[in-house]
Amino acid sequence: MSSLIVRGAPQEYVFAEGALSELEERLLTRKYKRVLVVHGHASWQAIASFWPELKEVEATYEAYAGQCTITEMKRLADRALDGNFDALIGVGGGTLLDTVKGAAHLLSQPYLLIPTLASNCAPWTPISVIYNEEGVYTHFDVYEQNASLLLVDPHVLLTTPRAFFLAGIGDTLAKWYEADVQLRAITDKRAALDISYYAAQLCQSVLLEKSEESIKSLADKKGSSAFCKVVEAIIMLGGMVGGFGDKYGRIAGAHSIHNGLTAIKETHDVLHGNKVAYGILVQLALEKKWNEIEQLIPFYYKVELPTSLVDLGINVGSADLNAVCKKATMEGESIHVMPGVMNAGDVRKAIDQIEEINKNRPV
Repeated sequence: MSSLIVRGAPQEYVFAEGALSELEERLLTRKYKRVLVVHGHASWQAIASFWPELKEVEATYEAYAGQCTITEMKRLADRALDGNFDALIGVGGGTLLDTVKGAAHLLSQPYLLIPTLASNCAPWTPISVIYNEEGVYTHFDVYEQNASLLLVDPHVLLTTPRAFFLAGIGDTLAKWYEADVQLRAITDKRAALDISYYAAQLCQSVLLEKSEESIKSLADKKGSSAFCKVVEAIIMLGGMVGGFGDKYGRIAGAHSIHNGLTAIKETHDVLHGNKVAYGILVQLALEKKWNEIEQLIPFYYKVELPTSLVDLGINVGSADLNAVCKKATMEGESIHVMPGVMNAGDVRKAIDQIEEINKNRPV
């Protein structure tokens, strides 16, 4: 086994109702007197009523461009450099948080993250998933620096749009299947890999058991134990899988399928987690785990995750699926951590098999 780098967690993690009221105190403890607060438009609307008055900390507010690109990271880094800020604060969903992480990395500057969506593990991980200006995935970067503080208020996350929450469930469910395909083959695991594997198993068990109840809590805008458990599975447990597992616990076939799907323009507005959820099924088909697929699809139906290309808004007749398969199997793609040789033809066959299964889906 090659080297293993553990980036297990933010320096400090707070998950509590009313956590934002402690923001200024925690900034002052860190001696951050001037901060650049980067936010999105929808995310600021979601958090505005929870945002505390900062009396001793000078905050400057900056909207981001809406996509995690190298260009936007550099723009925010330049903005932060010009303002001589002590730290950056990212307020929003995963794409915004990834952008702030990248900007902070360019400056070697501390950053704090406050998620407004429960849709992925971006708040936990020192990783940015990067796209070009056309919305096509290009690569991901792993940084040396974790967040100085991750502040999560579950009441803020009750404002998560339903579609984003469902996508978060799909993205997090992949943690088990993508970690398992690598970690099950390592018989003498180091402690960090045991933690990663256990966190991945918890992701699956919590989501299968608690997702339906948590979705109801979200609809009712009422916090519950199930909602909090699913939120922490999405953010914390999901982040721990890669944080402790490094490349052995991060991504495999499902995310490669996601990346391949970005080659089709129709998918650019499809949420990341939905494409990953579909990618789980394709990965399982590549592994020939038909029983697992049969057990998983009813859960997908219950929580409205996509099981077919049509569910993703893709016109199967006109879409260039060969481009999807080619991009998903490019050199360096994570699909190649799976056993055996994976090529575009294998992926196309697996997609066709999943589509065939969907012909018998209930109406």
